[in-house]
Amino acid sequence: VIDATSLGWGTRVKGFIACFAIGCLCSLLGSCLLWIPKKGLMLFAVFYTLGNIASIGSTLFLMGPMKQLKRMFEPTRLIATIVMLLCLILTLCSAFWWHKQGLALLFCILQFFALAWYSISFIPFAR
Repeated sequence: VIDATSLGWGTRVKGFIACFAIGCLCSLLGSCLLWIPKKGLMLFAVFYTLGNIASIGSTLFLMGPMKQLKRMFEPTRLIATIVMLLCLILTLCSAFWWHKQGLALLFCILQFFALAWYSISFIPFAR
Protein backbone atom coordinates (compact mmCIF):
# COMPACT_ATOMS: atom_id res chain seq x y z
CA VAL A 1 0.00 0.00 0.00
CA ILE A 2 2.79 2.43 0.88
CA ASP A 3 4.50 1.89 -2.50
CA ALA A 4 1.26 2.47 -4.43
CA THR A 5 0.98 6.17 -3.58
CA SER A 6 3.23 9.14 -3.11
CA LEU A 7 1.45 10.08 0.13
CA GLY A 8 3.06 8.91 3.33
CA TRP A 9 1.13 6.79 5.83
CA GLY A 10 0.67 9.71 8.24
CA THR A 11 -0.68 11.94 5.48
CA ARG A 12 -3.12 9.25 4.36
CA VAL A 13 -4.37 8.73 7.92
CA LYS A 14 -4.86 12.49 8.29
CA GLY A 15 -6.74 12.57 4.97
CA PHE A 16 -8.93 9.67 6.10
CA ILE A 17 -9.73 11.36 9.42
CA ALA A 18 -10.45 14.73 7.77
CA CYS A 19 -12.70 13.25 5.08
CA PHE A 20 -14.51 11.02 7.57
CA ALA A 21 -15.01 13.97 9.94
CA ILE A 22 -16.45 16.04 7.08
CA GLY A 23 -18.80 13.16 6.28
CA CYS A 24 -19.96 12.91 9.88
CA LEU A 25 -20.36 16.70 10.07
CA CYS A 26 -22.48 16.74 6.90
CA SER A 27 -24.69 13.93 8.22
CA LEU A 28 -25.08 15.70 11.57
CA LEU A 29 -25.82 19.00 9.85
CA GLY A 30 -28.44 17.26 7.73
CA SER A 31 -30.08 15.89 10.86
CA CYS A 32 -30.20 19.40 12.35
CA LEU A 33 -31.65 20.85 9.14
CA LEU A 34 -34.42 18.24 9.14
CA TRP A 35 -36.54 20.43 11.38
CA ILE A 36 -36.57 23.48 9.06
CA PRO A 37 -40.10 23.99 7.69
CA LYS A 38 -40.76 23.08 4.02
CA LYS A 39 -37.16 22.55 2.82
CA GLY A 40 -35.83 20.67 5.85
CA LEU A 41 -36.44 17.17 4.53
CA MET A 42 -34.72 17.95 1.23
CA LEU A 43 -31.73 19.51 3.00
CA PHE A 44 -31.53 16.47 5.26
CA ALA A 45 -31.53 14.12 2.26
CA VAL A 46 -28.82 16.08 0.47
CA PHE A 47 -26.52 16.56 3.47
CA TYR A 48 -27.02 12.98 4.67
CA THR A 49 -26.11 11.66 1.22
CA LEU A 50 -23.09 13.95 0.91
CA GLY A 51 -21.99 12.82 4.36
CA ASN A 52 -22.18 9.18 3.33
CA ILE A 53 -20.28 9.87 0.12
CA ALA A 54 -17.53 11.68 2.04
CA SER A 55 -17.35 8.86 4.60
CA ILE A 56 -17.02 6.25 1.87
CA GLY A 57 -14.49 8.46 0.10
CA SER A 58 -12.38 8.64 3.22
CA THR A 59 -11.35 5.02 2.75
CA LEU A 60 -9.75 5.99 -0.56
CA PHE A 61 -6.95 7.57 1.48
CA LEU A 62 -6.20 4.29 3.25
CA MET A 63 -6.43 1.84 0.36
CA GLY A 64 -5.99 4.01 -2.70
CA PRO A 65 -8.66 4.57 -5.34
CA MET A 66 -8.00 1.58 -7.58
CA LYS A 67 -7.78 -0.95 -4.77
CA GLN A 68 -10.94 0.47 -3.22
CA LEU A 69 -12.83 0.22 -6.52
CA LYS A 70 -11.59 -3.33 -7.09
CA ARG A 71 -12.71 -4.36 -3.62
CA MET A 72 -16.08 -2.62 -3.98
CA PHE A 73 -16.92 -4.55 -7.13
CA GLU A 74 -15.69 -7.99 -6.04
CA PRO A 75 -18.36 -10.66 -6.58
CA THR A 76 -18.96 -11.05 -2.83
CA ARG A 77 -20.02 -7.42 -2.41
CA LEU A 78 -21.18 -6.48 -5.91
CA ILE A 79 -24.89 -6.46 -5.04
CA ALA A 80 -24.30 -4.52 -1.83
CA THR A 81 -22.24 -1.93 -3.73
CA ILE A 82 -24.83 -1.53 -6.50
CA VAL A 83 -27.70 -1.17 -4.02
CA MET A 84 -25.74 1.36 -1.96
CA LEU A 85 -24.77 3.47 -4.99
CA LEU A 86 -28.31 3.26 -6.36
CA CYS A 87 -29.75 4.48 -3.06
CA LEU A 88 -27.28 7.39 -3.00
CA ILE A 89 -28.26 8.41 -6.53
CA LEU A 90 -32.01 7.95 -6.00
CA THR A 91 -31.89 10.06 -2.83
CA LEU A 92 -30.32 12.94 -4.71
CA CYS A 93 -32.69 12.49 -7.68
CA SER A 94 -35.73 12.61 -5.41
CA ALA A 95 -34.40 15.75 -3.71
CA PHE A 96 -33.27 17.71 -6.78
CA TRP A 97 -35.28 16.56 -9.79
CA TRP A 98 -38.45 14.92 -8.54
CA HIS A 99 -38.95 17.22 -5.51
CA LYS A 100 -40.61 14.39 -3.54
CA GLN A 101 -39.85 14.75 0.16
CA GLY A 102 -41.38 11.45 1.18
CA LEU A 103 -39.43 9.61 -1.47
CA ALA A 104 -36.22 11.33 -0.38
CA LEU A 105 -36.82 10.20 3.21
CA LEU A 106 -37.53 6.64 2.05
CA PHE A 107 -34.30 6.58 0.05
CA CYS A 108 -32.38 7.95 3.06
CA ILE A 109 -33.67 5.06 5.14
CA LEU A 110 -32.79 2.59 2.39
CA GLN A 111 -29.42 4.31 2.07
CA PHE A 112 -28.73 3.68 5.75
CA PHE A 113 -29.49 -0.04 5.44
CA ALA A 114 -27.62 -0.34 2.14
CA LEU A 115 -24.55 1.32 3.63
CA ALA A 116 -24.73 -0.98 6.65
CA TRP A 117 -24.97 -4.02 4.35
CA TYR A 118 -22.06 -2.73 2.28
CA SER A 119 -19.95 -2.10 5.40
CA ILE A 120 -20.70 -5.55 6.79
CA SER A 121 -19.52 -7.07 3.48
CA PHE A 122 -15.97 -6.08 4.41
CA ILE A 123 -16.08 -8.15 7.61
CA PRO A 124 -15.25 -11.78 6.86
CA PHE A 125 -18.20 -14.16 7.42
CA ALA A 126 -20.36 -11.33 8.82
CA ARG A 127 -23.10 -11.65 6.25
